[in-house]
Amino acid sequence: MIFDVLIVGAGVSGSLIARKLSSYDLKTIVIDKENDAGNVTSMANSAIVHSGYDPVPGTLKAKLNVQGNKMFPKLCEDLDVHFEQIGSLTVAIYDDQIKLLSDLAIRSKENGVEVKLLSAEEVKKLEPNINPNVKGGLLAPSAGIVNPFTLTVHAMESAVDNGVTLHLGEEVLSIKKDGDVYVVKTTKDEYQAKVVINAAGVYSDKIHSMIEPVDYKVTARKGEYFVLDHYKEGLVNHVIFPLPSEKGKGILVSKTTSGNYIVGPSSEWSDDKEDLSTDKPTLDAVRKAATEMVPSIPFNQVIRTFSGNRPTPSTHDFVIGFAKKDNHFINVSGIESPGLASSPAIAEYVVNEFVSKVLSLKEKKDYKPALRKRINPSKLSVNERNALIKKDPDYGEIICNCEKVTLGEIKDELSRSVPPMSVKALKKRTRAGFGKCQGGFCQPLVIKILAEHFNVDMSKIKLDKDGSEICKYLTKEAK
Repeated sequence: MIFDVLIVGAGVSGSLIARKLSSYDLKTIVIDKENDAGNVTSMANSAIVHSGYDPVPGTLKAKLNVQGNKMFPKLCEDLDVHFEQIGSLTVAIYDDQIKLLSDLAIRSKENGVEVKLLSAEEVKKLEPNINPNVKGGLLAPSAGIVNPFTLTVHAMESAVDNGVTLHLGEEVLSIKKDGDVYVVKTTKDEYQAKVVINAAGVYSDKIHSMIEPVDYKVTARKGEYFVLDHYKEGLVNHVIFPLPSEKGKGILVSKTTSGNYIVGPSSEWSDDKEDLSTDKPTLDAVRKAATEMVPSIPFNQVIRTFSGNRPTPSTHDFVIGFAKKDNHFINVSGIESPGLASSPAIAEYVVNEFVSKVLSLKEKKDYKPALRKRINPSKLSVNERNALIKKDPDYGEIICNCEKVTLGEIKDELSRSVPPMSVKALKKRTRAGFGKCQGGFCQPLVIKILAEHFNVDMSKIKLDKDGSEICKYLTKEAK
């Protein structure tokens, strides 16, 4: 079979591009070396839908961030993804930063983003826990928070439901042009496609170099974070930013869609694109910067630290467009922050401005943009929950006590077109294992459920990547 489009990368950009393409009468395949969609940069970020006030005016970042931000309410409604437009607040702690806030307000106007300059008293009224020495702030009401795990997975599920083929656990080894088609060789097979879209994240420059020399470089920029347990409401009410610098938007403090709080990230260059380690000196620096904005952060409530690598391009802007030698190879490269916020607009831009120029796009009459809704028992009233459990007792069996995840929710995810194939994949979809004990109690049950569903021995169930099997043998078999 010759595919019309082959997408390398199942991150948020690749998944949303696949979803957009699935609305047309095309044969599309997505290939990713990971064992789940959105398993790298798209899951290890700040989960912020930026307003778009910060990017340099006239750049793709500025254009697509602002457009993407406006698309999130409808997109998340269709994809059944938790999204809250809580706004962001960039704060000046020192007198000499006030001018920088005014400069940002001017840039915001150039980018078409509504903002409001606030006095110190106005900031403290909105954020009672802010540093009492705050000098002022810039409020961007359109900023929000989103669940990045489900955004990516649900986008890919929507694409697969509408006919896209997904191959996970396959690394692309080479791409060569043979006549009018590209031949893409992976660790498992070989594919032919009329158009290749390179959305390979931190490896996008490597994928691009398979077909021609590249004049830019994508470097991993590592960011380390703290995650706090479910803490009382109101530690912060907005996404709290410092003034941005050459390293990025800076260390933020924000609540998440799950009711936790996130603090970070750091911003350090990394020569190793696979390095997701954390270290004490870096985390100590994150803690110090965050407490300068919000002194009362309860770091005794930290339940996890993590890091993610952002694909930072040497161009200082997204690299989106045709390859120099062939307009059937489309790059979606260097998608760093605000990549998450820009992602729905990136998908529209890639398909409308590039794919449409080389392929005939005929809309499907039976395209379904909305997913079948998930049931979340914790959001139901007592009477509704009792009625649900009476109808399906699995929704009354708690598997993860910390996050109150039921067997019914897990079985629902396993019935989907992009089911979780590992403990981590299930964790991202349901939050089973995301709580205070970090899977200490529920992980054995999760492994058992996955093994029974896929009809394999428990020793075959992976934490995440190949070779990450958790169980070696049953306790009774130990010698």
